Amino acid sequence: MNATSTTSHRILASARELVIAGGYNGFSYADISKVVGIRKASIHHHFPAKSDLVRELVVAFRASAETGLAAAERDSANARAALEAYARHWEACIVDGHLPFCVCAHLATEMPVLPEDVAAEVRSFFNGLSAWMVRQMKRGVEDGSLRLSEPAATEAEWFIAAVHGAMLMARAQGRPELFAAIVFPSLRRLVPA
Repeated sequence: MNATSTTSHRILASARELVIAGGYNGFSYADISKVVGIRKASIHHHFPAKSDLVRELVVAFRASAETGLAAAERDSANARAALEAYARHWEACIVDGHLPFCVCAHLATEMPVLPEDVAAEVRSFFNGLSAWMVRQMKRGVEDGSLRLSEPAATEAEWFIAAVHGAMLMARAQGRPELFAAIVFPSLRRLVPA
């Protein structure tokens, strides 16, 4: 890895932490400059505008999520196990604090004020997550590991809302264990009796 890509990675890592802490408008290049230890002009060299930086952050986050979702689907015996792997991933992130909130969920709360290119990437993230979730719901009906009381698309959106809502509640109350207390009963509701 060359120095340019290392610096870009450090800038992106800093931006991720700052977005999670305060959202799109909650940080500036001056904040990143302090964390990374480089001048603002150097940040502009890598990411000319803040929207370029945050868009690239979302693209990287989405790529990582897609890799993780593909692995959960591939490595799980059935759809219920894939959904559980997805939930366990977020549980671990929240409990150990290394990613206490989904970057795209945080940015989604700011959709009306995001630059359109960033908003488009956030929508793409959720569209991809929804498609994966719908696929798991349908797979679960086929493999017998899930019982749906609503159409697969509705159940998928409901489960996504449960996971992201649980993140919000755990964060709001400062109780990481609240995530599991909300999400795993939501998952059990989908398991056949």
